[in-house]
Parts: sequence; structure tokens; C-alpha cells
Amino acid sequence: MNFITPTDSQIPLRKADFQNLAEALDYAAKGLSGFNFYDGRGKLHATLSYSKLQQEARVLARRLLSLQLERGARVAIVAETHPDFPRFFFACQYAGLTPVPLPASIHLGGHKAYIEQLRGLLEKSQASIAVALTDFFPYLLEASHGLELKVVGTPKTFDDLKETLIELQPLQAEETAYLQYTSGSTRFPRGVMVSEAAVMHNLAGITKDGIKVRQGDRCVSWLPYYHDMGLVGFVLAPLAAQMSVDYLATRDFAMRPRLWLSLMSANRGTISFGPPFGYELSSRRVRLDSAKPFDLSAWRVAGVGAETIQVEILDAFAEKLAPFGFDRKAFVASYGMAECSLAVSFAPIDQGIEIDEIDAEHLSAQHEALSVVGNIDQKTAVCRTKKLVNCGIPLPGHEIVIRDESGQTLADRKCGTIHVRGPSVMSGYFSAPAATERVLSADGWLNTGDIGYLDKGNLMITGREKDMIIINGRNFWPQDLEFHAEQQPEIRPGDASAISVVTDDGLETAVMVVQYREKDEQKKNELETRLARIIREEMGINCVIELVPAHTLPRTSSGKLSRAGTQRDYLNRQKEQEINRDTSNLPISAVG
Repeated sequence: MNFITPTDSQIPLRKADFQNLAEALDYAAKGLSGFNFYDGRGKLHATLSYSKLQQEARVLARRLLSLQLERGARVAIVAETHPDFPRFFFACQYAGLTPVPLPASIHLGGHKAYIEQLRGLLEKSQASIAVALTDFFPYLLEASHGLELKVVGTPKTFDDLKETLIELQPLQAEETAYLQYTSGSTRFPRGVMVSEAAVMHNLAGITKDGIKVRQGDRCVSWLPYYHDMGLVGFVLAPLAAQMSVDYLATRDFAMRPRLWLSLMSANRGTISFGPPFGYELSSRRVRLDSAKPFDLSAWRVAGVGAETIQVEILDAFAEKLAPFGFDRKAFVASYGMAECSLAVSFAPIDQGIEIDEIDAEHLSAQHEALSVVGNIDQKTAVCRTKKLVNCGIPLPGHEIVIRDESGQTLADRKCGTIHVRGPSVMSGYFSAPAATERVLSADGWLNTGDIGYLDKGNLMITGREKDMIIINGRNFWPQDLEFHAEQQPEIRPGDASAISVVTDDGLETAVMVVQYREKDEQKKNELETRLARIIREEMGINCVIELVPAHTLPRTSSGKLSRAGTQRDYLNRQKEQEINRDTSNLPISAVG
């Protein structure tokens, strides 16, 4: 029978003040806390105390060393939410090997697309060995076919290896702690090299300055292990601060989002993070007359990040969950990315979300955030203003500057590309010097590719550089177009993706691809016409509306909309339609 690990670790709290991850685990293993794994019904099915993790990881490390791998060799791990993932991850830490978390999610592209993704990551990481649980092992085996890996197996394959008597030499400060593959591209994935020193500095910043961990904190997470927020935020950070964590698999959360709130309530969780869509999804499934009411009064840090933060979603969540004890002051906005280990900045805790409401037209035309003063007519608020969330100040030791296209540093409230420098920044992309040189300067400044502005040291994010839609010299954020779509009663949040395409005459055109579940042609035509009219009236541009079936929009491995994928799929559909039209005009003899 499994017993949940306690909230009180019974050892003095240390906030990630260790030289490396192995040392962090060695200290945590002196206490009683650890990882707890729940199934799709919300039942505890496995526990892994830090003490047990230390013991098993050290044994497995000696087994891995029997393979005579070179120091720093890459170990690919299909990162399911299961005790075997931290066991293999920390075995690598002790053995001096580099773990590479691989996605454990078969997206809508299906079997073939997932195999291609795994194969690409195995090749790019130059993995020496690879492991997957039984459910994912056939995919890993197929993906690795023909590649020169030393061993591809299930956990049992490696547990059957003979232990060596070699003294363990854990990864040190200057060595790569793990490779984190970015979620934005499956065709050209980039492996972020995160050193032990970088991740430990980030973990210290998160636990001491970001969320200000205190005795009695307990974490709950449904975030995937292969995403930086899931791995660094809810595997490494809790361990480095000796906190217990309660896990739901991401797919179980997606099917039953209420389980997140149930776990927070049952185990008195105090810290949990998620992207905005997670809050929207869970609150939508809550009934105020629930037979099993929640008690969310212990939830003190409700972190929000990983994608553009929509204030309306958080407001709806706070209002819906207030009767269950949720305090909107628990919301904590943050900004981060894998290239900075995880976190770059945090808004203050215990204050809730702070909004900067600005003139959207002025931002588009002048690239400046002009605050809106006084009351605004509700009817025109959507088109005249933009609500941006304050993501706070950088972690200690880190700097943020905003630069224009020529590289000049911009003044407060001037919008440009965000650049970050500090001890948590990556050393580079693995085996990709050209890609590294494009984003990382010789003096340590990282070009994040994100757009935003500073106000008295506080950071506001407006969008991604690569997602920007430019029509007739005016800049439009895709989120603004998507917002108008999501205000329609037929469209759910996350069901619209705005992009731009270049027409045959060389002009850039706005396109919005919208998932729509209604099959009635008249209703579809009415929605297309209505959306095109709203965008024209509110944004002042023409926009092509394409309605597609549910589950069509491509997403990254972390669940975010992939606008690059949307653009690719849209252009492919247009090409197919063009071919079909051309074929239909041929004589029967030509196509028969």
C-alpha cells in the first residue's frame, strides 16, 4: 500500500543552495518528503520519497556506467509522469551522463508524426542510449531503427544490467545538467544546454525570490516533464527545496481538469502553476453545487506563465472559485524560457495580477505603450485598449533590456525585442553553433525573440517576434485577432489561431483559422461573415476566416498553439484545393 509523502520534510529548509542537482537530492533524501503520483481517477498509485529516489538512482547510475559510456553522453528518456523518469534523470546526474527528456505525447499528427519527432530528437541529441516505459517503447523502438544507439529499452532492460563498482562522480557546475529541447519546432528542434551552475542558480532564484518557499509548502502539478515549467518548476525546484509534489499526468488532467483542484483541496496544496488555458479548462468544469466542494484556501501561489496571459481567463477562474476559498491575490505572473533554465522574472507574490491598460492603436503605430487614463466607453474598449499583465522584475543577478531592430537599447515603455543576461542563461544550443550565435552574444546577452517593454524595471510581454502580423506597415498581435474570435459564443478559448500569409501578388494577408464544431453550412457561413466584419471594424484590416474541424490546430509539445504549424497546414490545404480545382477542369481522358 502506498502512503503519501508528508508535507513536513522534518529537516531544515534549504532553498537550492547546492553545488549541483545530485547534492540537492542527497540533502532532500535526509527528509521524508517526495513525489506522489495520481491516476486518472484521482487515486494515489505510486510514491517516491527522496530517500528512495536517491537509493534507486545511485544503483541505476552504476548499472548505466557498466555500458562504458563517455562522460556527458546523452541518455534519451521518454518523459512520462511516472517514478521511472526522475529515477533515470537522477541516475544520469550521479553517473556523469546528460539526460534528454523526450515528449510523451502523441499529438494530432498521429503515429507517423510522433515517430518522426522522436527520431529527430534522437538524432539531434546524438543519444547513446534511450529508454521508454512499456506503453511508449514501441514508438521509441521504431523511431530509433537504423540509428547507432548502444541500447534502446524499457526500464527493466537497464535494471537487468550488472552494477559496476566504479565510484560515482556526479555532474559538476560547469557540466551540462540536461538538454532541454524547445517545443516550438519539431522539424528543427534546438537542444538547450543547461549547466549545473545555471539550473542551480535558477532554482535558488525561483525558491528564494520568486515564490518565496516557506516551511509547510506543498506542490501540485499536471505539467509535462518534457516541458521546462514541468521539469524545472515541478521536479527540480521542489526537490531542491525539499517539498513534496502531487502529480497528475497531463493527459489525465486534460480529460478531467477538476482533478487538479481536487488534489489542491485534498492535500492542502499551496503552490501550483499552469498556462492560462489550464485555468480556463478547469474552471469551466466546476459546478458551484458540487457534491464534493473544494477547499482552495491553502493555495497561496497560483503561478501563470508559458503563454500570453489573458486577464479575462484569470478573472473568470477567480470569480468561479472564490466560493471554494480561492483568493485572486494568489495569482503570480511570471516570464521565462528554456534558454534561461526556466524563470526570468516574477511579479510580487500575495498581490495578484497587475494590469497595464494601454492604447492598442498607439502601440501598433508607434511601438510605444501609452497608458489609458480615465474611463473608457465599454463599447469601444476592445478596439482601443490592450490589457497587458505585469510579469515583474528579473531574478537577482539577471538583467533585462529592450532593443530595437538596430540593437539600440530603448527607453521605458518603448516596445522592442527582449534581451536577457544572467547566470541562468544557457551555454548554447547543443551541436548548433550557428543557431547559438544568432541568439547569444559574446558578452552573454540572449535575444529571446519575445516582444515587450519595461516600466520602472517591470516587464510586460506583448507577443512573439516571429508571430507578428504586419499589414500595410502596421503591426498586429495575433492574440488581438484571436481575442475577437474567442468572444463569440460558438468559439472556445484556444480554438483560434491568427497568422499571416503572402499572396501571389506579394502582399501580406491576415488569416484566422478557427476550430468550429457546427456542421450546418448556413451557420458556418454566418460565423465567417461575422468574424471577418468584426476584425475589419475593430482592427481596420481584412482577414480571411477559415473554419476547420475540432482538434485541427497544431500545438507544441507543451500544449501551446503553434502558429508556425497553423501557417504550414493552411498553406498545404490551399495548395491541395488548388490542385483539386486544376484537376477538376481537365478533360476526363486526362485524369482517367
